[in-house]
Amino acid sequence: MAITDENSPSDGKVWGLFKLPFRNSVNSNPTTSSSSHYHHHNQRSQSQSNGILNGANGQSSSSSSSVSSVARSLIPTRRRLRLDPANKLYFPYEPGKQVRSAIGIKNTSKSYVAFKFQTTSPKSCFMRPPGAVLTPGESLIATVFKFVENPENNEKAMDQKSRVKFKIMSLKVNGPMDYVPELFDEQKKQVAVEQILKVVFLDVEHPTPALEKLNRQLAEADAAVEASKKPPEDTGPKIIGEGLVIDEWKERRERYLARQQVEGVDSL
Repeated sequence: MAITDENSPSDGKVWGLFKLPFRNSVNSNPTTSSSSHYHHHNQRSQSQSNGILNGANGQSSSSSSSVSSVARSLIPTRRRLRLDPANKLYFPYEPGKQVRSAIGIKNTSKSYVAFKFQTTSPKSCFMRPPGAVLTPGESLIATVFKFVENPENNEKAMDQKSRVKFKIMSLKVNGPMDYVPELFDEQKKQVAVEQILKVVFLDVEHPTPALEKLNRQLAEADAAVEASKKPPEDTGPKIIGEGLVIDEWKERRERYLARQQVEGVDSL
């Protein structure tokens, strides 16, 4: 019969087996505490990082919106009109006289478009027409009148060469209508600046292609004005006497009856 000695190595093993759970249970509190502290620290760090990211995202979204607004402002406005010449008004240089320039204006859009002239020198310049409503594809030649100062007045001569400019604005309208300047005041946000035209003087003593083109455009503009003054041709039935309406069929019938009467008289 074997007897276990208290000092035998098995005694240490037996206590060791019982002490191990006790030792682990004693040391489990610091471990749990440290892991809990680490967990809270991670949550706080994550929330801080999320806040930083959200702030960065907000800044990036605001910056992207501002960039997009700037990009939209840099996009050129789509033109509704085609101008000829494109960016200049040519005038014959004749000091002390009122001279004329011309510019072709065509509606290149698919909508009805109103246009309007403006000038930095309204006292010495005026336009004909000052504005109009163009149908899609319609074109006209506008005439611009300007008084040319005498060369001895150097200050005014320099002013008219450097400062006088013209601006053509356009506005999309819903359909055919009479032109009134108030259209551009009522819908300011939809008004587009088509072009700012600079004044260029041409020497009438030396013919150039620009001068020849100007004379040709002025002749076409004058012809259009004369044509608009003529009354429209009457294509309806003829009106003679006091409101008696006679169409072609009735006129033939009356001629036939008159002929029958003459033949009846001859037969008597």
